[in-house]
Amino acid sequence: MGISHYLKEIGRGVRGARALTREQAADLFAQVLDGSVSDLEIGAFCLAMRIKGETAAEMAGFLDATEARLNAFPASDRPLVVLPSYNGARKLPVLTPLLALLLAREGLPVLLHGMRTEARRVTAQEVLLALYIPALEAPEKIANGTLAHISTAQLQPGLARLLAVREVVGLRNPGHSVAKLIAPSTGPTLLVGSYTHPEYLEVLCGTCALRGMNALLSRGLEGEVCADPRRAPRYDAFVHGQHLPVQAQQPGTAPEVPGLPSSIDAASTAHYTRAVLAGALPIPPALAQQVEYIVQLSRKVASNTSAARTA
Repeated sequence: MGISHYLKEIGRGVRGARALTREQAADLFAQVLDGSVSDLEIGAFCLAMRIKGETAAEMAGFLDATEARLNAFPASDRPLVVLPSYNGARKLPVLTPLLALLLAREGLPVLLHGMRTEARRVTAQEVLLALYIPALEAPEKIANGTLAHISTAQLQPGLARLLAVREVVGLRNPGHSVAKLIAPSTGPTLLVGSYTHPEYLEVLCGTCALRGMNALLSRGLEGEVCADPRRAPRYDAFVHGQHLPVQAQQPGTAPEVPGLPSSIDAASTAHYTRAVLAGALPIPPALAQQVEYIVQLSRKVASNTSAARTA
């Protein structure tokens, strides 16, 4: 046991590092999650991968190990829409709770999961608490038209520990990518994923294809999965691993978003969220479009899942 032989492969710098196979990546990550390696080895793994970057096969292996160890939710009656939320608000209010509640209003079961990974950002979880939506203590079946949220530690404690390494090292690690790609349910899911850097889209697409995922990918708002309310981004969908281009990047940026608060604190964001849901303020067109795409894709996932079961 141990991961030193893997560190020798991935830790040789940008030019000398070698990619792991999917099986090797799964074994390495399993040992990290299970806590069977030292803190020094974990630090070396995080820094080596930060320099080298993950391949799609490595990401698939990391996810294989993680999902085998998840405290998964029971299957919902419709595909569970999964919204990972790990970045929070930095300059603009975090609108992931608004996206989640708009999707629930469409009759979808919605799960938001995450944890604080940067001290100075306002999290979606804080906004949900300001909306008087408590976090779950353990996974349970999520009904249609319902939003639930849960902390990463309740889903996979080892993954939460890995994410917390950022507080010590100061850099993101593969755990941050893994957390945004997990599908914590025993039934069909639809992951809403995001990326900050366009070059990472290739890795995301490759991972979704390798693992046969259902997902809608776009460039989100400051690392969150909700659309930037000022822009119409590119969307790429995956249904059982098959790539379906949805929308190309649209030019232009809206000069303002009616009613969007200038403050990013949880109370102001919760007030704005309530106003939009009540119809007192308009839904930002970018979010309305994102909701429409997710609803359409959810129907396609449900249809394909049903067809696969009867084939």
